[in-house]
This record gives sequence, structure tokens and C-alpha cells, in this order.
Amino acid sequence: MDDQIGRAIEALRHGGVVAIPTDTVYGLAASLARPDALSRIYAIKGRSGDKALPILISDMSQLARLAKRASPAALALAHAFWPGALTIVVPASDTVPDEVTRGVPTVGLRMPANDVALEVIRAAGGALAVTSANRSGEPEARTAAAVIERLGGRIAFVVDGGRSGEAPASTVVDASEASIRILRVGAISPEQIHSALAEAGFDHA
Repeated sequence: MDDQIGRAIEALRHGGVVAIPTDTVYGLAASLARPDALSRIYAIKGRSGDKALPILISDMSQLARLAKRASPAALALAHAFWPGALTIVVPASDTVPDEVTRGVPTVGLRMPANDVALEVIRAAGGALAVTSANRSGEPEARTAAAVIERLGGRIAFVVDGGRSGEAPASTVVDASEASIRILRVGAISPEQIHSALAEAGFDHA
């Protein structure tokens, strides 16, 4: 696995897009330092150019770096569910490239519960833009073989971490304002979100 991770990091540094396993599905990853690779993700997926890219992070220090600010409620959710299938939308700091935010002032951050993904992200500097490894509108890939079959000629490398997690897509919450809004229900239920906020001393989401 170390050899695969080394090859993935080399590809990322040279502006390649690589596929990595996560706790939900395989994802297409690109370095935040390579605008060309960030733009290439959109072409590979056939993704609309006005949709922002989420960022996967390896540790809590990246939340402080990539968020202009993180509310107490956002921090409570991060501590409750990270690593895990919760994407938290926060105001983006100036560190986040325009190719990620696509004109919006926020960014979605997540720390995946997958050791291989975390190792790749950590080796790449702690953060990577990552979105599901499939063409837009097509089924998501849960194995390296599925990624190669569908996107093999378009990406630089695939890290084969076995079958990805069986969890549905991540739940997405908007924590960019005073109150928390659930934008997409996925692996983590609204009840779990509300419970975590209540336990942290917040009365509403």
C-alpha cells in the first residue's frame, strides 16, 4: 500500500487526478495547489462548472486553515462525527482556491473514516479536493476495478484500497450562518445531528 500511496502523491504533485477509497465511495482527488488538476476533475466527471468541490482533510488543524471561521456548533459537529460521513459547509478562507469554491463564499469540509484515504491526504499536505469517482449522473464506484472500468483512461492513478465503505453519501450541513441547516441527508440522520447539537448545549439546528 505504501508504494501505491507514493505513486498517488507523485501524480498529485504533478497535477494528476487520482482515485482514492473513502468510507463512502471511491473519490477523484486533486491537489489544492494545482488549479489545472482541480479544473480537470470537472472535465472528467462532466460536472457543471458552477458546482463547488468538497475538500477532504486529515485532521482538525485543516479546519482552522481552510475555514475563515468555524462556529461553536460547527466545531461540536466536527468533534462528534469526524472522522465520518458528515460534510460541514463553512465560510471559506483565502487559502481555498477559486477553482474549488467556484464563486461561492463557502466550502464543504469532511474528514473521512478511512485509513487509506487519511494516509493519502496527510501525505499530500492535509487536504485534497475530492468528489465521487463517477461521471455525473452515473452510479458511484465502490471498488478500484469499477473506477478503472469507467474512468481509467482519464485519471493518473487509482489507489486500490479494497471495497469502499458501504455507507450512503455523506450528510451535508450548512454551518456558515448562525443556525445549522441540513442540506442533504445521507449516512448521518437529522436525529443524530440534533442529538449531537443538544449534547453540546445547542437547542436547535
